[in-house]
Amino acid sequence: MPKIDVPARPGDPGRATLDTDPSGWSLEVEGRTSEDLLDRAVGEVARRGGGTFTWWVSRATIADESLAAARGMTPGRVLYQMRRSLPVDEEHRRGAEPLQTRPFRPGKDEDAWLAVNNRAFSWHPEQGGWTRETIEAEEAQDWFDPEGFLIHETDGTLDGFCWTKVHPAAHPDPVLGEIYVIAADPGAAGGGFGRRLTLAGLDYLAGLGIETGMLYVDATNERAVKLYVDLGFVVHLLHKGFMTTVAASPAARATGRV
Repeated sequence: MPKIDVPARPGDPGRATLDTDPSGWSLEVEGRTSEDLLDRAVGEVARRGGGTFTWWVSRATIADESLAAARGMTPGRVLYQMRRSLPVDEEHRRGAEPLQTRPFRPGKDEDAWLAVNNRAFSWHPEQGGWTRETIEAEEAQDWFDPEGFLIHETDGTLDGFCWTKVHPAAHPDPVLGEIYVIAADPGAAGGGFGRRLTLAGLDYLAGLGIETGMLYVDATNERAVKLYVDLGFVVHLLHKGFMTTVAASPAARATGRV
């Protein structure tokens, strides 16, 4: 499902967008989040049937925590945004051999990719449980480029991928090359495969002339965090999620949107 803009009002401190996935709804705001803006976002979720709601905040302040508490939201997940300069130097490659990949083929690779993705992320509240509708919605986004969606195969079977995304420069950030989603099939993991997949993505981004690579990782995913630190990534900022459950509005219940 495409992202939804929360209806704006004059004087809003930032643009707010809602996204949905198998785990529920999430809100991200460009700029400060006011009480009124947060309430409108919750109202929009209620109008669309309700569900689990997470307000993601970068560099959360005491004021953000107070606002969340006042709305009955509790602290949830913490994501690290990690960055490193590109290209990757030899010291951080640790002698990893380059991995041969190919671009994703829209209309052909979805089912094989979904099988690997959903096995690899069976534990994940957002990335697990994707469907054809989910990935096709991502393919319809303006930023999607199959050339940067790197697929690895062994004997013709998809067993790993590194999906990259380019973010245009936006003050104060330069152009950023993101490792958007990366995974190895659980049956193929080991032997430095994850490191080589990550390097394949970073090398692709560096080949575009991008000088800063970034990614998001759950703070509790110690194995992944260790790998990224070993590759030279450092934590740039924290994203804190504040969570609640939003009840469906009477209109949503009447129309069966729950």
